[in-house]
Amino acid sequence: MRTSAMVLLCVLCALAALTCLKTTAVNGAGLPAESDPNAVCAPCHQAIVDRYTTTPMANASGPANAGFVPGDFRHSASGVSYRVSGEAGRVWLSFERQSHSRPLDGRRQLLYFIGSGKRGRTYLFEEQGYWFESPINWYAKQRVWDMAPAFQSVREMPLTLPVDPGCLHCHASAVASSLPEARNRYAREPFAAGGITCEACHGNADAHLASAGRIHMLQIDRLEPVRRDSICLNCHLEGQAAINREGKRPEDYRPGDDLFDSSLFFVRRGENGSGGRATSQWEALLKSACKRKSGDRLTCTTCHDPHGDPAPDQRIAFYRQKCLQCHDQNGFAQRHHVENPDCTACHMGRPASNDIAHEQVTDHWIKRHAGNERLPLATTGDLVSVGGVHAGDRDRGLAYAQLAASGDKPAALRALELLHKAEKESEIARSDHEAHTQLGFLEQLNGNKDQAAAEYREALAADPDDSVAAGNLAFIEAQDHHLAEAAGLWREVFAHDPTEIDAGFNLAILECGAGERASTVQILDRILQFSPDNDRARTMAAEIQNGTRACARSR
Repeated sequence: MRTSAMVLLCVLCALAALTCLKTTAVNGAGLPAESDPNAVCAPCHQAIVDRYTTTPMANASGPANAGFVPGDFRHSASGVSYRVSGEAGRVWLSFERQSHSRPLDGRRQLLYFIGSGKRGRTYLFEEQGYWFESPINWYAKQRVWDMAPAFQSVREMPLTLPVDPGCLHCHASAVASSLPEARNRYAREPFAAGGITCEACHGNADAHLASAGRIHMLQIDRLEPVRRDSICLNCHLEGQAAINREGKRPEDYRPGDDLFDSSLFFVRRGENGSGGRATSQWEALLKSACKRKSGDRLTCTTCHDPHGDPAPDQRIAFYRQKCLQCHDQNGFAQRHHVENPDCTACHMGRPASNDIAHEQVTDHWIKRHAGNERLPLATTGDLVSVGGVHAGDRDRGLAYAQLAASGDKPAALRALELLHKAEKESEIARSDHEAHTQLGFLEQLNGNKDQAAAEYREALAADPDDSVAAGNLAFIEAQDHHLAEAAGLWREVFAHDPTEIDAGFNLAILECGAGERASTVQILDRILQFSPDNDRARTMAAEIQNGTRACARSR
């Protein structure tokens, strides 16, 4: 989560390296590397490998030129026309706007895809070692190209959507950790193998291979329920707010860990099932009579086989048999709607998703009478941890702070109350830069700039690369007319992370006001290199060029 004050500065497991199944290694050109991906697991588990390689998980990422769909469309809100095309084995995203006042023309090479294509795909590109998501996605159900989720109404082309390891770990294997200065900058490729490998669920295979199979892989069914369930929930639980415990990262999760030792997930009390989230159904399942009566005996794999999906003509019978494991007493199956064997048609609705355009949700609340009406996202009510996992004041405070970043004022007040309490009771460590940054942000929202500055300095003492703390502290310094200090902070932020466009633009304003014309132009050029549709930077650069804005020292 990244938040920041809205004035001048506005503000989803590193997996083991062995590839145990049929996946595609990738290289910097976005092309398949020479490899024998079946060599490790297939000789002993050929049938499982063959089935698994057809699943969405096994095909959750890979080189961009593997099965992309060429196409084009015009986004009316921004006036930008996009085209995805192939050329000599490479895939390109082209964009343009034919406008006298706001012309735009360019392209980026797409290197990898993320997403199996069952629901959709996004594509990744690289710029100077920084990795970004394409601003447009392929939506498979409707077979259309459209803007990425949450960017349907933007007026400018969003070309700085950062890729971080917390998201990649659910779509790829051997995911790298990003460099400290920016969450989307990697020393090499962001991941080494496409798709989710065997090790993602079954754990590291080194000892198993070295002992010729005498040492077992992780025996999932023998794990305590929370560790068993964590293997799926690691990627299939989102909640309305998700926070990391102090010092933990999502990509550090390993099969067999308790997910809730590192991450916590929160929903509004009284939320409708999954709240319309397309890929997070555990919240709804916990409310179902099926789960409440079955307890720990019911888990994701009770109904879902991760090694393969049933054929389309077998799906209804397959899932009906799953239901009848518990619902076939006294000839129930012969009496209950024999004319319609599809249990899910009545008991698991398919409303439209609230978080992914052109997508539907299979509601796992499993109601007596389920409908297909959209489930509204709850906007009021206390946050409660999913599964009733204990959450301290620090963790609950950070969860409310996430909602505050979206403009929820009551959540901001609650977050401030909880984080101050946690700080007073020493629940927030000096090394907890995230908590200090959020406290600073909340104090800044409340107009308490001195307290905010103190929290930001605590955050930077714990993590000098915390760009949110540095950028917001710079704004406070500028307010207090400490322009040299503000410029120094914004310069560091923008030099390390070009996605921090506001820090760069604020720095350009200060440099121009100090008479540093060449430096100002250089900063604006860098903004436009990464964000070529940034209207503020383009306008300022044009004014400097045509002489209507003079970069001169103020008297």
